[in-house]
Amino acid sequence: MPELVAPTVRLRSAWLEAHDEWGPGRHEDGFGLGPSDEVGSPDGFAAWVTSLAEQSGPEAVAAGRTCTYRWIVEGDRVHGGVALRLGPDDYVLRFGHVGYGIRPSSRRRGLATWALGRMLDEARRLGLEHVLVVCEASNTASALTIERNGGALEPAGPREAGADAVLRYRITIA
Repeated sequence: MPELVAPTVRLRSAWLEAHDEWGPGRHEDGFGLGPSDEVGSPDGFAAWVTSLAEQSGPEAVAAGRTCTYRWIVEGDRVHGGVALRLGPDDYVLRFGHVGYGIRPSSRRRGLATWALGRMLDEARRLGLEHVLVVCEASNTASALTIERNGGALEPAGPREAGADAVLRYRITIA
């Protein structure tokens, strides 16, 4: 049975295995990995995990911008990541409240649908009435994941976010 766990250095080798599976330059939403993050060394990985924890800590809450990261884990295997973003409206409008990614070998098992549902529970506990979830217009699997969790496509249809057209879904949770 999968579980959502806070990022931890204990799972470094399992996380690196998942990261390698995506391949260079591939998008891994839900992990919070930035282009300048160095995760190859134990110290770099530990610093990155610490920065993820700080993004949901008291200082981030006081600044009005938080992000709660969770890894989708089964045993010692990292299947993917999911993030719940709260913060400035322009940030959330661009990227959505929730982002997730599942490593290629773990797809088509319902893990993204399950993880999104758990993060909606967390959003509900935080008092959110609705959640915005964004996916690339070409990502049919992600669109179905969102729809399975009650997502309703916003009437404006696909919009541009960077270089890619995106679909914007609203999920009512209150």
